[in-house]
Amino acid sequence: MNTVEAKLKERVKELTCLYEVTSIIVNADYDQIEATLEAIVYCLKRAWQFEEVTEVFLKVGKCTVKTDDYKPTMVCLSSKIKVFNKLEGEVLVGYPSDKYSLDDFLVEEQTLLNNVALDIGNLIERKQIRDSEALTRRQIERADRLHILGEITAGIAHELNTPLANILGFAELLAEKMTDQQAVRDLEKIMDNAIFSREIVKKLMFFACEMPQEMQRVKLIPIVTNVIKLLAPSLRDKKLKLVTTFENEDLELKADTVQLTQVMFNLIMNAIYYSPENGTITVKVLDTESHILLKIADQGDGIPTKLEDKVFEPFFTTKPIGEGTGLGLSVVHGIITSHKGSIEHSKNTPKGTIFTVDFPKLN
Repeated sequence: MNTVEAKLKERVKELTCLYEVTSIIVNADYDQIEATLEAIVYCLKRAWQFEEVTEVFLKVGKCTVKTDDYKPTMVCLSSKIKVFNKLEGEVLVGYPSDKYSLDDFLVEEQTLLNNVALDIGNLIERKQIRDSEALTRRQIERADRLHILGEITAGIAHELNTPLANILGFAELLAEKMTDQQAVRDLEKIMDNAIFSREIVKKLMFFACEMPQEMQRVKLIPIVTNVIKLLAPSLRDKKLKLVTTFENEDLELKADTVQLTQVMFNLIMNAIYYSPENGTITVKVLDTESHILLKIADQGDGIPTKLEDKVFEPFFTTKPIGEGTGLGLSVVHGIITSHKGSIEHSKNTPKGTIFTVDFPKLN
């Protein structure tokens, strides 16, 4: 390139590239970031001196785009892409190595590549800021809804407790005076349903944080064993096999016995509900250096991907109407959190779900 005209032509190509890249970024759809990066790649291809053999490769984060004939063996100029001063990727522009060398690149082309890499980094920064703001907004909205829901729930629970206690009490008094066995059986049904309703109210009060905790040192394995004994009829009804693994029979943690029992009951009952007949449920209590892990695995259909984020939301349930309140796992989540623990779910192999509860060990 010796003529002024040729040099001017190259400068025009470089300026055109910068203008086009800026326009692409200004009009970028943050939800279609890969398409934006692909458009930038082809802008770069047109800006190089030997554009007919120029190929471009761009990688940032988990996203990779390149022109059709790019090969790793090419001789390339490169520029790093930084996002918030952290190296997140790079962009390379290359020629075939059998015909070209680094000497065939222009100094101005390296400057252009550095500017484009900087623009790409700024684009990714703005996307991350937008995504972070959206996530924060959703979390605030959810926290606000849960706060309102908690207040409403607490009020409902208090209002229901008194009439339920009256129904149960008067039904018990009538049952003592009745001689007609059919009438006694009918009253027993009333009492059973009142007790069932009262348990739902208790769950509401747990959710609304109205039940005081009584924290003390408790042994975990006996609690798990007692819950399994209580659920033995349900296991038999579905011909389920229960496999238990307890690494340390003497494991202790600081917990509210009633709440811990409720956690175990809900998780194992859920596993029973979603397990197919003749399936296997696995309950493991693992002893690590600083934590106690409880794993409950079933062989059901698993949690659909689109519902994974909703599992612990209050009043969300996949059970048919009348079979679930949607309070079980939200209450479990609240109890475990209040015990400074955590709960998460993952896919079982070959199918099903594993719920893992992580409790800190006693110091």
